[in-house]
Amino acid sequence: MATETPAPPAPPGEGRYRSVQESGEFGALRKAFRSFVFPTTVAFLVWYGLYVVLSAYARSFMSTKVVGNINVALIFGLLQFVSTFLIAWLYTRWADRRLDPAAERLRDEIEGRQP
Repeated sequence: MATETPAPPAPPGEGRYRSVQESGEFGALRKAFRSFVFPTTVAFLVWYGLYVVLSAYARSFMSTKVVGNINVALIFGLLQFVSTFLIAWLYTRWADRRLDPAAERLRDEIEGRQP
């Protein structure tokens, strides 16, 4: 006795994707995404660049001991990790509130589901 699994639903047509891509809601979603990602990326790269430049050209400042053998360079290096995780956490919270609801509505529209 063989059991047959139902066939998966047919994928949405290209026309539906194109109409969603050209919709104002999709444009707003892209704009919202870019409004967070671009400034955050620039800020992080400036912060990382500062660390690299200071490490290369301000060795006396970076080698200043803060506590015991812990110097400014080590603190800056550790803060790179902290800032990376902070950005990821902030993005997750922001996306949950701003991007996910709009993306869910667009997905429902593409898949033909009723809201």
